[in-house]
Amino acid sequence: MATGARDVPDDHLFDSVPIGVLKVDADWRVSYLNPAGAAVVGYTAEQLVGRDYWTAFPANATNEFGRAYRDAVATGRPCTLEGFYPAPLNAWFEVQAVPEGGGLAMYFSDVTERRTAQERLAMLARVSAELAGTLDVDTAATRVPRLIVPVMADWCILTVLDDEGRPADVGWWHTDPTRRALVERYAGVRLDAMPVTSPVVRALLGETVAADTAEVLTVMAVGEARELLELLHPTAAITMPLRGRGRTLGALTLYFEGDRCLNEAEQATAQEIADRAGLALDNARLFSQQRQLAEELQRSLLTGAFTHDHAEVVVRYTPAAEAARVGGDWYDSFTQPSGSTMLVIGDVVGHDTAAAAAMGQLRSLLRGIASYSDGGPAEVLRGLDAAMHQLEVGTYATAAVARFEQTHEERSRGVTRMRWSNAGHLPPLVINPDGSLAALADWRGELLLGVDPATPRGEQVVVLDRGTTVLLYTDGLIERRGGDLDEGMARLRQAASELAGLPLGELCDQLVDRLVHGQPEDDVALVAIRLLPQG
Repeated sequence: MATGARDVPDDHLFDSVPIGVLKVDADWRVSYLNPAGAAVVGYTAEQLVGRDYWTAFPANATNEFGRAYRDAVATGRPCTLEGFYPAPLNAWFEVQAVPEGGGLAMYFSDVTERRTAQERLAMLARVSAELAGTLDVDTAATRVPRLIVPVMADWCILTVLDDEGRPADVGWWHTDPTRRALVERYAGVRLDAMPVTSPVVRALLGETVAADTAEVLTVMAVGEARELLELLHPTAAITMPLRGRGRTLGALTLYFEGDRCLNEAEQATAQEIADRAGLALDNARLFSQQRQLAEELQRSLLTGAFTHDHAEVVVRYTPAAEAARVGGDWYDSFTQPSGSTMLVIGDVVGHDTAAAAAMGQLRSLLRGIASYSDGGPAEVLRGLDAAMHQLEVGTYATAAVARFEQTHEERSRGVTRMRWSNAGHLPPLVINPDGSLAALADWRGELLLGVDPATPRGEQVVVLDRGTTVLLYTDGLIERRGGDLDEGMARLRQAASELAGLPLGELCDQLVDRLVHGQPEDDVALVAIRLLPQG
């Protein structure tokens, strides 16, 4: 006898136990089935006893259960396992298989309800993680239905109200891949065919509605939507509102086929999903509104492009991807009384509304000082530093100022001088007319503004030919989390060299797109000037 074989107990002892007991002999013929087992396996004892086990339960011939049973008999070692038995049982079972008298005794329980509850909780956790991981409405609406199906329904459609209250079916999924195209088409046309008494419209008004398909078909207008629903042929559906902070933001419709329906616990889970989806949609809307507000505030403090007869000036500003991360980046361009053109780029320390307010104040101060004094870049920065100290502005900032000036003799030669000064900021990038990059003299970022108003400010001068392009920019254009400024500068120089021949506006757009990929970690400000030919 194999090691581990057990003495055979009296079968009648199992007639009253609450778990199922099924026994087979050495030839795999069923020798015993208790009443609790008969209640779940689909056979009475009279129908099953004496039959070949593998014929009575053909799915077990090749699945995990069958392999474990054969191994238990061969080795004499008991085993415990849990698995799913397909139609006609469609149930999960936990089984302890014990070798006995050359055959096998199987002690089993239907654990479908427990497994289903576990799946619902796991699915709810996945949905929550998905919703928490994105603030993009369209992305969440596309992914969530794939997490819901098939745990909660055979297929589903997610409806979202836009800012003006207009509904749109934006997410859908079907457990059967061959029917997903039908669901997609149905989602594209069904709302136009739904009257105000339809379940989806009632759900958008805040009501949870369960209905048979036949009821829905009676209220739908004749047309493609009705024909598609008949082809999809769900037997029933439940539509629940997506609520967020006291208002309805959409609806979730779950469709069921055959005899499937939601029990009370499943309906509570479905409503929890709908509520979490509604809150996520509301968070996404608030995020979008905050970002738009932040960007509008920032842009309201900045100027548009500066126009000049002999120079083209282009400005670009892209806010950080994070909502309400209003930064202190600023730029400016204007003409001084002497006729010189001055470009300014700067960055106030911090990322909040206080930084934006300080940015606006510094920008106005610098513009006023430069316009009144007609001073060069170093004098303008010195005056701004002194004004910040006198007015107790209480912030720190970097800035680079470049002035483009020209004598009559220089004009006749077709050259322009760029005089620039740097208060802790990044240096200008100069692109020669032939596309090469100018090698400026060694630069050092002098002390940033707001530290010591008495610090001396120096200047550098470079002579530029007509057709030269100069870029001033903030660190958001080149700095990356985990990288350093030298790497960022190298990327900028490489991109500028490759794009040098483009029109100025396109050059700026391509630089921003290539270096920040549409999702800047920090605000990006860029001001560019291209010197035009002079008559």
